[in-house]
Amino acid sequence: MKIILFFVVLGFGLFAGCSDDSTNPADTGNGRMKIYMVDSPSSFDSVVVCVSRVEVHSATGDSSDGWFTINDSLRYFDLLLLANGASVVLGDTSLPEGLYTQIRLILGTGSYVIVSGVKYDLTVPSGLETGIKLTHQFTIESGKVYELMLDFDVESSIVITGNGDYQLKPTIRIIPVELSGSISGQIMPLDSESVIMTMKGSDTISTYTDLLGFFKLMALTEGSYDVNIIPANTNYRDTAISSVQVMAMQDTDIGVILLGSN
Repeated sequence: MKIILFFVVLGFGLFAGCSDDSTNPADTGNGRMKIYMVDSPSSFDSVVVCVSRVEVHSATGDSSDGWFTINDSLRYFDLLLLANGASVVLGDTSLPEGLYTQIRLILGTGSYVIVSGVKYDLTVPSGLETGIKLTHQFTIESGKVYELMLDFDVESSIVITGNGDYQLKPTIRIIPVELSGSISGQIMPLDSESVIMTMKGSDTISTYTDLLGFFKLMALTEGSYDVNIIPANTNYRDTAISSVQVMAMQDTDIGVILLGSN
């Protein structure tokens, strides 16, 4: 398996408040929202997705209810580059304070995958019209910033149809940044080319080592995790590290892990 990146879905519908940050003083009664995107390992060479618009849905119960656009710039993202601490900002804008219940990604044409050096079109059922809808309840507070991570599980999100077409049916975890921590370290020897995995409930979070053996598992909620290290090079043994503690807004560095030989 080629060691690449990340996307798995935890439960949607998490609720969290906003973190303090600076906003434009002129935006009285408004807060800000930022959405980041990250990824997990897959067997593809590249997975490029075209996003034309990002929206959130207000549900305050008054005349302001409806969809708010937080980014309408056409952009292309190679999901497999978003690993080990890398991310992209999908949207960053001022929003009226109040309750929001959904996020919607409207996709443009031109998404594709590369498999063993061959490029294939990537279709997204309803992605160009109704978009990818993610249910997630959150509150925007005046003068504060609400930040979210969308953790995209590429391997679980791409389906090959009977006629050989590639379809994107996204599997995405949504984690508020203020509830998110990470686990990092370094795996040696370098030629082990390891995948690092952990579980949260029924969801798998994974990443891969970079050229220097470093890794970072991102978008983890607080708690205790068992970390499994699975080398692609079969000369080395699988290794497990138990009860790694994660705290919100902190990185837990487990240091250098030396894998044993088979």
